[in-house]
Amino acid sequence: MRYMFHKIFHTSKGMGDKHFGLDQSLFILSLVILLVTVLIPMVMIVYSTFFQDNVFDWQLFPRVVLAPENLSAIVNTVRISFMVTVFGTLLGLFYAWLIGRSDIPMKGVMKALFTIPYMFPPFFGAMAWSLLLSPRSGYLNKLFMQITGNTTSLLNINSIAGIVFVETCYYFPFVFLQVVSALERMDPTLEESARIAGAGQWYVIRRITMPLVLPAIAAGAMLILISSLSHFGVPAILGFSNNIFTLPTKIYQLISRSAGSFQGIREGAALSILLVVVVVAALYLQKLVLKTGHYDIIKGKSMRPMLIKLRGAKIPLLTISLISLFVIVVVPLFMILAVGFLKAYGLPLRWENLTLRNYQYILGQSKMVRDSIFNSLFLSISSGVITMFLGVMIAYVVIKVKPKGKGLLEILSLLPYSIPGIVLAIGVILVWSGAFVLNLYNTIWIILIAYIARYVSFAMKSASASLEQVHYSLEEAARSCGATHLESLRDITLPLIRPGMIAGFFLIFLPAMRELTTSVLLYGPFTRTLGVAIYAINAEGNTVQASALATVAILIIVLGNLALRFITKERKALQ
Repeated sequence: MRYMFHKIFHTSKGMGDKHFGLDQSLFILSLVILLVTVLIPMVMIVYSTFFQDNVFDWQLFPRVVLAPENLSAIVNTVRISFMVTVFGTLLGLFYAWLIGRSDIPMKGVMKALFTIPYMFPPFFGAMAWSLLLSPRSGYLNKLFMQITGNTTSLLNINSIAGIVFVETCYYFPFVFLQVVSALERMDPTLEESARIAGAGQWYVIRRITMPLVLPAIAAGAMLILISSLSHFGVPAILGFSNNIFTLPTKIYQLISRSAGSFQGIREGAALSILLVVVVVAALYLQKLVLKTGHYDIIKGKSMRPMLIKLRGAKIPLLTISLISLFVIVVVPLFMILAVGFLKAYGLPLRWENLTLRNYQYILGQSKMVRDSIFNSLFLSISSGVITMFLGVMIAYVVIKVKPKGKGLLEILSLLPYSIPGIVLAIGVILVWSGAFVLNLYNTIWIILIAYIARYVSFAMKSASASLEQVHYSLEEAARSCGATHLESLRDITLPLIRPGMIAGFFLIFLPAMRELTTSVLLYGPFTRTLGVAIYAINAEGNTVQASALATVAILIIVLGNLALRFITKERKALQ
């Protein structure tokens, strides 16, 4: 037994006897934290679904899954996710090719603007488009009915098509960013050789370019699919009024309708298992796609790929791009900002109808709003700091220590990224609501634990990229000069990866500030987060106040992104 224990923690390189104890302790600590925050919640979901009072109960799962209303939610989830993935991939691919490989003007401006939807939560977009296109009160629909005299609206955003449209607008940057990066770094000789051999432009795109960027397309499409499958905000805002449910919104309804009873949580857990199965199937499909061939597109060359001349199509394509940017980026942000200043929702957007009263109320008079801002700042900063150090510790163990069990650490740290946030929330409820003595339900600490589990993969990936650039010989040199292992970590490794750690903090802070999907099941009477407060105020019909608070959130997000860009530039300058 002692021999097996030694073999588990033994490393093949860079691990001397003097610092074996510290490295072993880091590995054990990382493993224990991940088991408690990640694995045990997942196990509890399965256990609660198939066991009641420690007795095996197989009837709950088929009864919940096969219920007509839940089957409808399953169908809606698959339909919406499939359409969002297809349209988002096509849109992202088109604009990535246009900006990465054509001579279209204003590339820098368009590339920056196309990444803006990535910064903001999609449910802000759902709020904005609901202000424009809700059947009865949407400004665009009202204008259409006034001009034409019709009693029916032009478009109904509260539909499956509306949900698909909004999610596509906010998720296509996943494909855009992946593919445009691959196109810009592609070895140009492959396409040039095909052209020299007489191949036409369409043939080169179809048979050379597209297959080479397939991994980037698959990675971006998978991010869209997983995000759409697990998203709560857009289907909740646009679907509830028309009884359109997806699996995340149905899980929320089951638990909230039962007032948090254990039976409601069990039913939600059963649907959560089904949602996880769908996500795992999607990940397996991506793996099959990427196994179809070997792709080697990035070479150590200074040459840039030859740009395709658009000629007569340049102005029309530029016009289409600018109109798309206006619809996707400018219109939603303008609507949220403008309605936040209105005296009442529905009033014409005129100067005499504007007021600062909404901001005075949410920032000066509403204790719930002030508490939600404080809670989000506390949770974002705390989870950012804690998860940043946890990610550095895990990355150090995996990359530098390299124990036999490093694969398990990697799987556990990356697992929450593939699990829908609402599923993780149910697991956290089951673990931290008295099942293991400690009861944190309705406290801010249960949300903090969920955030740590949710974002540990962000911190681990960011820290890994920094640690890969720190050669182990630097620590060895410090130890040869008499420094202890802990001193070499403190004085050599941590200062070198500090810019990466700060960037990792902001990568956690920003999504945590706008988070809704995980928090919506975990908040209590006094622990609302900013995203939950905006959603709740909007659901209560206080549209102008919700828009004002969303504007405040947008300002915080923008400032955070500016800080992240500044730190990233400083990091690149130091390398």
